[in-house]
Amino acid sequence: MKEIRPKALLVTVIIGIVIWFLPVPEGVKPNAWHLLAIFLATISGIILKAAAMGTMAMLGITMCAATQVLAPGDPALSIAHALSGFGNSTIWLIGLAFFIARGFIKTGLGTRLAYNFIRIFGKGPLGLAYGLNTADLILAPAIPSNTARAGGVIYPIMKSIAVNMGSSPEDAATHRKIGAFLTLSSYNANMITSVMFLTATASNPMAQKFARDLGITITWGSWAMAALLPGLVCFLLLPLYLYKFFPPQLKSTKEAPAMAVQKLKEMGPVTIQEWLMVATFIILLVLWIFGNLFAVDATTGALIGLCILLLSGVLTWEDVKAEKGAWDTIVWFSSLVMMGSYLNSLGFTGWFGNLVGSKLATLSWHMAFPLIILVYCYCHYMFASATAQAAAMYPAFLAVGISVGVPGNMLAVFLGACATLMGSLTHYAHGPAPIFFGSTYVDMKDWWKHGFFISVLFLAVWFGIGGLWWKLLGLW
Repeated sequence: MKEIRPKALLVTVIIGIVIWFLPVPEGVKPNAWHLLAIFLATISGIILKAAAMGTMAMLGITMCAATQVLAPGDPALSIAHALSGFGNSTIWLIGLAFFIARGFIKTGLGTRLAYNFIRIFGKGPLGLAYGLNTADLILAPAIPSNTARAGGVIYPIMKSIAVNMGSSPEDAATHRKIGAFLTLSSYNANMITSVMFLTATASNPMAQKFARDLGITITWGSWAMAALLPGLVCFLLLPLYLYKFFPPQLKSTKEAPAMAVQKLKEMGPVTIQEWLMVATFIILLVLWIFGNLFAVDATTGALIGLCILLLSGVLTWEDVKAEKGAWDTIVWFSSLVMMGSYLNSLGFTGWFGNLVGSKLATLSWHMAFPLIILVYCYCHYMFASATAQAAAMYPAFLAVGISVGVPGNMLAVFLGACATLMGSLTHYAHGPAPIFFGSTYVDMKDWWKHGFFISVLFLAVWFGIGGLWWKLLGLW
C-alpha cells in the first residue's frame, strides 16, 4: 500500500470539514462537536487507508492542538492535552507487552510450543487444529499483537503443515485437502484467544480505558474470568463446526507429528534463554492476575517483566528499539484514546448515550442489550480493525447501554470482545485476516459465508452460555 493515497485523504478531509460546519446540536459544546469532526475524520482516514495509521494519528493530534478544541484560547494547555495520551498507562501496557512478546519470537519458545502440541495432537485434522489453536491460546496473554502472534508464529507452521500434507497454495485442486480447513480454524481461533485476555489484542485495553472513563473498572483478572467460559466453549466448538460444514478431504495426518518431532530435533534442547522466558512469563501472569494483592498495577508488572528480560540478556535494548510495531501502536493508540477520552470528558459521549437511550427508553434492558450488541457487531463489516471500531463506537454504545440500565461490567466486556470476535466476518476484518486469506486456501465466497455463520455461533455462545456464566459471577 502507498504511504499516502491522495483521493482517500481528500475524502477524509471533506468528511472532517462537513462535520465541523454542521449545526452544533443543542446540549453539545461547540469544541466537543469540533473534536468529533477531527475524531471521525481520523477514523475515516484509517478505514479508507488514506495514510498509515501512525500518520493519521499524528494528523489528529496536530489538528487537536492547532484548533485548540481541547482548551479553547489556551495554546499551551491545548498541546498538553493533545499529547496527554502518551502518558496513559494502558497504552504503555500494550507497548511493553509487544517488547515482551519479542522474547517469545527471538528465543523460539513460541515455535517450540506450537510444534510440541502438533506432536501430541496432530494425528488427524481436528487434532492439528486443536494443537495449533492451543499454542495460540497459551501465547495470547503475553503477545498483545494478535497479528504478530498469528503471522509470526502460527501461520508459518500451519502453512508448512498444509504443504507437507499435499495442500499447495499454487494448486487450487488441493486446497480442500487440509489447507482451507486449517486456515479458517487458525484464523478464527486467533479471534477467540484474542478476547480471552486483556493483553491479547490492542483493542481490549482501549475498551478497558473507555469503560473506566464511564466509571466501570475492569482488571486483567476480571476480564479473563468473564471471558473464560464463553471463550473456551467457542474454542472447543470452532474446529468441530468447520469439520462438519467445511471439512478437510484428508482424515488422517499421521505424518504431522513426525514432522513436528523433526523440527524440534532441529531446534535442539530447550535453551537457558527459553527457560528465562518461561520464568518471566509465569511472573507476569502472577502479577497480572494477583496484582491487587501485591499492590502492583498491570503496567508496572509489564515493566518488571521487561526489565527481567533485559537484565538476563534475553532481550537487548536494540531489540526494544527495533520493535517497530510497539512504537507504532503507542503513537496511534495515544491519539485515538486521547480523542475518545476528551469526547467523554467534554460531555459528547454522555449526550449521545442519553439521546439514543431515550429512543430505547420504552424497552427493558433485557430487550435493549441484545439489540445494542447485534448492531455493534454487524457494523464491523465497515471496519478493517477492531481498534478502529472500538475507538469510533465503543464509548457511545457503552453509554447507551448504561443509560437504559444494562449492567455496566457485563456490557463493557461483551462489547470489548465483539469487535474482535466479528473479525470472522470478512477477509479484511482484522489484522491477521489478510495474512491467512493471502495464503489463497480459502476463496472470498467461502470466507464470507462461513465467517457469517461463525459469527452467529460466537454470539449464540456468548449470549447463552456467557449470560449464564455472568449471572453466576454476579455481573447481572
